[in-house]
Parts: sequence; C-alpha cells; structure tokens
Amino acid sequence: MQSPREILSDIWTSTGGEASALDAVTLTGDEPQLPSSFRVAAAAQVSVAATGLAAAEIWKMRSGQAQQIAVDMRHAVVECRSERYLRVDGRPPPPAWDAIAGIYKTRDSRFVRLHTNFPHHRDAVCKVLNCKPERDEVQAALMQWDGEAFETAAYAGGCVVALMRSHDEWSALPHARALAGLPLISITKIGEAPPKPWPEGDRPLAGIRVLDLSRVIAGPVAGRTLAAHGADVLLISGPDLPAIPWLTIDTGRGKLTTFVELKTEQGRAVLRELLAQADIFSQGYRPRAIASLGFSPEEAARINPGIIYVTLSAYGAAGPWAERRGFDSLVQTATGFNHAEGQAAGVDGPKELPAQMLDHATGYFMAFGAMMAKARQVREGGSWHVQVSLAQTGRWLWNLGRIADGLNTLDLTGEAVMPFIDEIPSGFGALRSVTHSAILSETPAFWARPAMPLGSHPSQWPRPA
Repeated sequence: MQSPREILSDIWTSTGGEASALDAVTLTGDEPQLPSSFRVAAAAQVSVAATGLAAAEIWKMRSGQAQQIAVDMRHAVVECRSERYLRVDGRPPPPAWDAIAGIYKTRDSRFVRLHTNFPHHRDAVCKVLNCKPERDEVQAALMQWDGEAFETAAYAGGCVVALMRSHDEWSALPHARALAGLPLISITKIGEAPPKPWPEGDRPLAGIRVLDLSRVIAGPVAGRTLAAHGADVLLISGPDLPAIPWLTIDTGRGKLTTFVELKTEQGRAVLRELLAQADIFSQGYRPRAIASLGFSPEEAARINPGIIYVTLSAYGAAGPWAERRGFDSLVQTATGFNHAEGQAAGVDGPKELPAQMLDHATGYFMAFGAMMAKARQVREGGSWHVQVSLAQTGRWLWNLGRIADGLNTLDLTGEAVMPFIDEIPSGFGALRSVTHSAILSETPAFWARPAMPLGSHPSQWPRPA
C-alpha cells in the first residue's frame, strides 16, 4: 500500500503542483486511528495536508516566503469528526438522525438506507410507502417492496435513499464504470479572462472572496477551510431552506452568513451582484438546480470572467446517476463500504465507517481544488471549474487499500481528543471545537470570525481593511 506521503504526492502532482513543494510537508502518526477496515485516518491526513500545502504555496506566490506544513494523523481524523466533538456552552450534540432515518430490510432480504433529516425528504419517503413517519410502519411498508424497485421508485418520488450493494455489485453498474474514467479532482478551463493579481493581505487567502452555497458537511467544510487561511467566506442560505443546526454551528466558523431568496428575481439579482465581485463560487446544490436559476459554471464565468467555480455532487458529473441526490451515508451504502465493513466485522448487514469520511475528505478536496485553480488563474488567467463528488472520493478511499484487523482498533477517547480542542466565543455561546489540523509555520490557520446564526449579516462583501 502507498504511504500517506505517496498518496499526497499523487494528488498534488496530478493537479499541477510542483513535486519539490512536497519537501515542506511533515506527516506524523500511524494507522489505524479509528476502528475500520478502511484507511480513514490516512484519508483524513492526506486531504487536510493537500489544503495546507496549497495555502502555503499561495503564500509563497504572494510574499516570496516559504514555510513548513505539518499534519498529525490523529488531529486530522479528529477534525474529520468535528461535529461529534462540538460543545455549545458545555452541551453535547443532539441526536444526529431523524426518527425514521436509517437501515431497513426489504421483501427480498436486501437492506436499504433512508435519509430523512430534512422534512421534505421524510415526507417524500412516507408518500412513496404510503405510511406514517414511524419506524414500525416504515418497516412494514418496505416488506411490500423489493430493494432495487424501492430505490428506483423512491428516487423518482424525490426521496434520498440507497440500496446496500457490495462493491462488486456497485462496480458492475454503468455509473461506476463512468466514474472510473474521471479524475479524483477535476480542474478545467471554462472561459477566457485576464489574470487577476492577488489582493493585499497578510494571510494566504486574505482578500479572496468566496461565495458558499452549500449545506450539511462537505461543502461547508470547504468554506470553513478557505476561511481558516484568511478568505472572506459569505455563506448564502435561504430563509426557508431546512438546515441541521449543529452542523451549521460547526462549519460556520470563520464565515459571514446571509439570507438570499433565490426563488425571486430580486434575490437572484443580489446573488449576481455578489458573484460579480467574488473570486470563488462554491456550490453543492442538487445537480442542475443552480443552473436553472441562472448560475451554471458558464453563466458564472460570463458574469465574472476569471471566476473559480466549484461543484460538489453526490455521484459525479458523468453516468446515469449524475442527477441523483445523495449524502455521505447513502454513498457509503450504495458503493460497497457498508457491506464491506459489515463483512469485516462479522455482522449480518451494513456497518458504517467511523466518520463521515466521504463528506469531510471531499470538503477538503473542494478547498484544495479551489486554491489550485485560483493559483492557476493568477498565473495564466481564465475561468476555471473544479468538480468533486462523494462517490469519486469513495472510489479513491477504496483504492487506498484495507487494514487487516483494523476494526479491532479502540475508538478515540475524550482524553485522546482534548489536545485538539479549543474554546472560542460564537453567536451561539461558548464553543468547544476542533482546531484546524494543518499547521503552517508562518501563516497559522485560524478563524477570524465567530460562527453566527444563519442570516446574521447583510448581503454584501466586507470592505477591504
């Protein structure tokens, strides 16, 4: 198996990074760190290290000053479970899942996973199953369905679900074959534009304006990471969009947050004005949804030549599942991770990874891709489109290999996590939260703005200092 340094080298050089830059990176710690047969700790360390190295190289471009980057494996894997360790005024997180979310059996003895944390997704499941939102009723209704037929009908009905497949079953699907031809992180030129010089500033991303149109984990982690290196990140939400409050707090550190109603022409005009002054547009909307509102990559490049447009999807940009909604837990289920972990643990049924690793790693890859594309824009001009997906990150994680007896690893205790916890103020109360795990010697990562309730700020960019 490749070492973490070799994995990082592949990612760095495949996106245009100079191999010599890797000499500045120190990776510490050993696998495994969490109970899993997959290399989740290596994935955490490498994905975080990529962002730290990109930030350091940008600082070198801006200032001429080189620096060292260090990422400890345990710190990185703790950060990739940051939502678990968040405390607000000493209070732990509420239950993570809706009452009917989770695993069920179907008539043909298959397993399906339902994601019902948003009310409209829960309502859609109950409509397809013609039942009340109670676990016993949902299970009874699913016994009238074969697994794959339910998955197909559920997607047609606006639900977010997944049939548990083995990795072999997944790999045989046309969609998996389509993904096999795509890179882990795609960076493509989508328009002509002159280079935009770096603004004044004393941090790698100081003066860089990022529009963050994302929810849940991966996209928000990308914005949080860019903010940690000094970017002005403006989180765009809608007053009626459902959110998961605990995740909003955890990933809101460092960001401004405003409401823009994109269903109205007035709201779209506000977003166009913000976009015209932005450097990076990062979005995780359902495929094609944002394009239907007038904010496709090509339209964004027309509004603001030189933009870096970042697209997150569940299942990737090509293949028959490209339009499907999805979340980390569902992609784990559909692509073979839950089946493989269950087999490794000797259980009859699915077993989840010990972290939302597809989400977190993909979030860091979004931030990394955005920084690499921005550096390229400064050097050679153009507008650029960065594309990542949970499924492609899953494919990468699978191909890193397996850890024999990895499930025998003890989970991390509170004592093991404490060195990575800091207490900071916020608009919600005192936060105990995980610090950023990429340690840069000259421009330390930190969040200059506190997490605030959604919609706390005006829909405008801050004035330069």
